[in-house]
Amino acid sequence: MTTVHLVRHGETIWHAENRYTGRSDVSLTEHGEAQARRLAAWAASAGLTGLVSSDLRRAVRTASPAAEATGLALSVEPLLREVDFGDGEGLTSQEMLATFPASMRKFHSHPATQPLPNAEMGFEACRRALPALARIVEEAPTGNVLLVSHSTLIRLVLCWLLGLPIDEYRRLMPKLGNVTRTTVEIAPGWQPRIEVDMASQRPAAAALLAYNCDLPC
Repeated sequence: MTTVHLVRHGETIWHAENRYTGRSDVSLTEHGEAQARRLAAWAASAGLTGLVSSDLRRAVRTASPAAEATGLALSVEPLLREVDFGDGEGLTSQEMLATFPASMRKFHSHPATQPLPNAEMGFEACRRALPALARIVEEAPTGNVLLVSHSTLIRLVLCWLLGLPIDEYRRLMPKLGNVTRTTVEIAPGWQPRIEVDMASQRPAAAALLAYNCDLPC
């Protein structure tokens, strides 16, 4: 089995106002940098065999201290970027409700299949991210891997892995804190069946060991 620790990046400069931060490449705050150092302290004694992050700056900056602490090379994977929120990038929920209210209401109702204007569909984000995760598992069939990514992408992927409807990710997993650990075990040889209808029943592909867990738990 491959153990994968899914960690959301540290706090960013848009965090305080809860602005939608998809593919916008924003920086960490000083607190976010401190959270990255806390992650590194956990990683140093976690027995990790691999370290992967999204290529966005906030994820790389969060993962880099862990690479230094463990001596592991950091593998940067663009397919693990956050969902692109299109016209919602940089806006708050209230600003989006004022700008495109109908689209925002549809997004709240079906967030994986009714994207914001000019945004990436959550299902398509799974389509790009899951094969990257499968490669990580294939390369480390008995590994213990830290993967630093983003709140929405992690929750979408987690719903897929657990056989849950991905349109329910906001309701089933309403919160994912910065630099919290979500841990899953995935069997060797797993390959995502992306062709399966997103609304269909899927067998779970992973065992959930921890969710939204403050370090070190």
